Amino acid sequence: MTTADGDTLAQQTALLARVLTAAAGRCFGAGTRIDGLAKLSGGASREVWSFDAVAPDGQVLPLILKRDPPGENAELDGGVDALLGVDRRTEGRLIELAGDNGVPEPRVHFFLEHSADSPPGFVMDRLDGETLGRRILREPALAEARDGLAFQCGQALARMHAVPAERLPPLKELAPAAHLQLYRDTLASFDHPHPGFEYGLRWLGERLELAGTRHTLVHGDFRNGNFIVDRDGLKAVLDWELGHRGDPMCDLGWICVKSWRYGHVDRPVGGFGRREDLFAGYADAGGPPVDPQVVHFWEVFGAMRWGVMCMIFAFDHLGHRRRSVEPATIGRRAAEAEHDLLELLD
Repeated sequence: MTTADGDTLAQQTALLARVLTAAAGRCFGAGTRIDGLAKLSGGASREVWSFDAVAPDGQVLPLILKRDPPGENAELDGGVDALLGVDRRTEGRLIELAGDNGVPEPRVHFFLEHSADSPPGFVMDRLDGETLGRRILREPALAEARDGLAFQCGQALARMHAVPAERLPPLKELAPAAHLQLYRDTLASFDHPHPGFEYGLRWLGERLELAGTRHTLVHGDFRNGNFIVDRDGLKAVLDWELGHRGDPMCDLGWICVKSWRYGHVDRPVGGFGRREDLFAGYADAGGPPVDPQVVHFWEVFGAMRWGVMCMIFAFDHLGHRRRSVEPATIGRRAAEAEHDLLELLD
């Protein structure tokens, strides 16, 4: 980190500490102070900060702030998936609603409104556990948790899909045909041939009747790496940035996409479980019967979607819109996603 970057981060941290101190005082009581404020690595389009709220009596509450990056229009980030994205208040509200319906979630304590001192965000409990997908799959201490994790994921999905529609905040909704057309148009815009993706788009277009007419709350990015796992299994579902209304089976297909298995290809659910256990957990928590053919459709859709997203990152880097190691690294995975897609269609 250069000196200029260090100075900028220090100034940003000091300003944010003042904002959080004022907000924490309103939420937890006068005299609450902020300690250990630090920006965490990771998060391609949002900032995540860790800190403690310390009460006058010394009681410590570990917390996380998630907010939009300062000085940027975060709604424009994320390519075609930004069309389904939500603002931070809506994301925090979805976490609250899912938690009320039995999905393991951190408690949301307060929101930061957009101001001259900070972009919008929300503050929630900081929970112990593992979030990195590769570690979830290899840590010996989580071996027993992995055995029941697919079932727990199915339960969580059934409960989030059952959140009453009348309680939901305004959410974006995109019909499967329109969603597919967006990816078709995006792929065409690169003017770079990818016959595997083109074949996948045609395959999906010929089977759109498999996409159900039941529309519910959908997480949009439910996968290994977007939840917290501890020795007891699934502890919290994170990253509701793409929450929207749609076919709930797309969440079940997305967690089965091969990219989230991190090499453990024989366990299709996130690299840790079987589809049968995922479906059983879904039924156990009150979800309707799962049609494996429909989930397969959405798994194919997910492989295509991830591949096109990788290409967006690649061309962002090549076109100097976001030239750095991260988009270049993600972008080169387009070929891997194309191979995965063709395997599903074989």
